Amino acid sequence: MTATVPPNHRVDTGRILEVLLSAFSSDPGFRWMFPDPHRYRTAFPEMVRLAAGTAIEDATVDVVGGGVGAAVWRAPGVASAADETWGELFLALVDPARLAAVFAFGEQFGSYHPSEPHWYLVAVGVDPYQQGSGHGSALLRTGLERCDRDGLPAYLEAGHPRNRALYERHGFEVLGEIQVADSPPAWPMLRPPA
Repeated sequence: MTATVPPNHRVDTGRILEVLLSAFSSDPGFRWMFPDPHRYRTAFPEMVRLAAGTAIEDATVDVVGGGVGAAVWRAPGVASAADETWGELFLALVDPARLAAVFAFGEQFGSYHPSEPHWYLVAVGVDPYQQGSGHGSALLRTGLERCDRDGLPAYLEAGHPRNRALYERHGFEVLGEIQVADSPPAWPMLRPPA
């Protein structure tokens, strides 16, 4: 099974965000930030858009299985709009009692984000009913082949132990563990080019 870049670099942004929203619906970190289902459904797609920068326009989004899974990769040197607008989004949607912890959580992730050129895996997810069928691995292989062709490392943040194990099988190494207040643990991870 292989993941593909959509023909003519056209992707259905709505469908990609929908499958990622579904895939991350039980992610411990995102649900810690947004335990209210409505706030999660409102915030998550916007967080992906912000972190992705121009990935969708740049055709660095891979899909698999006719759209049951997607991986959004931000290319080296592409800026994220997130840094400028995370605060607004969090102020609007995070429970005020948890806001300081959410900001501290994000700052810790920022301290691990590589400063050298790299590919950033913003999000990879597969529809929950299709998980475990190899789609996630296919998406990772496709993106990592791109990293290897460019001779650049890949960086991501894992928020679930099961996903962490998958990434480790694909050559990612844990850089540290992040946990703030009552948050679940999360792991920034880096994979050198092959």
